[in-house]
Amino acid sequence: MRRKWAILSLAAAVLPAAEPSNQLTPQEKREGYVLLFNGKNLDGWEGNPVLWSVRDGAIVGTTDSHPIQENTFLIYRDRFADFILRFDIKLRNHNSGVQFRSTVLPNFVVTGYQADASEVGDHSAWGNFYEEKGRGRDVMKTPDEGWQKAKSVVRHGDWNSYEVFAQGSRMRLTFNGVETIDLTDDKAKDGVIALQLHAGAPMRVEFRNIRLKPLR
Repeated sequence: MRRKWAILSLAAAVLPAAEPSNQLTPQEKREGYVLLFNGKNLDGWEGNPVLWSVRDGAIVGTTDSHPIQENTFLIYRDRFADFILRFDIKLRNHNSGVQFRSTVLPNFVVTGYQADASEVGDHSAWGNFYEEKGRGRDVMKTPDEGWQKAKSVVRHGDWNSYEVFAQGSRMRLTFNGVETIDLTDDKAKDGVIALQLHAGAPMRVEFRNIRLKPLR
C-alpha cells in the first residue's frame, strides 16, 4: 500500500497543473495577447443586464427566466481589425456564437461575421462560419462545412475552445485544435466582438478565457 501511494504522489508531482482561467500564460504575454474578460465582472462589455452575468469566473448568458424575441448580444467596447481571438465556450442547448468584425445596431443587436455554435444533434453548427443578419451559412462552401470537421472533436455539455484568425480578407476558424474554416471575404475589415444569445427556446451559454492578439 505504501508503494502504491508513493507512485500516486510521484505522478501528481510530475503532472502539469491546469492553467488558471482568465489569465494570460507567460507565452501569451510575450506574444502580445490582451484579456477581454477579467473573470470578475462585465467591465468593457455592454448588454442587457437581465440576461448576462458573471458566475464562477465565466460570462453567463441565459434566457431561462427572460424569453427574447430577437437575438441579443453582449458587446465589447472596442473595435478590432486584424487579430487572433481565442475563447472557451460551454453551450447547454440551442444556439450561440461569437461575433467578430461586426456592426452594432440598436438594442444590443449586431450584424456581421460569427464563429458559430449550436447543440441540435446531427445538425449542430460547431466550427461553422456564419454571417448574422447577412448571408448566413452561404459564406461557407457548403452549409455545414465547419461542422463536418468539428463534429468528431466537440465536447457536448462541456468547455470547447475556439480560435479566430482574421487578417485582411483571410479568416480561419480552429475548433478544439482542428481547423474547420479557411476562407477569404472582403465584406468587413474591422468591427466589434460580441457574444450571442439566440431567440427561441430557453437557453444558457458560458464564455471564459477571452483573449486577443492584435496583428499589425
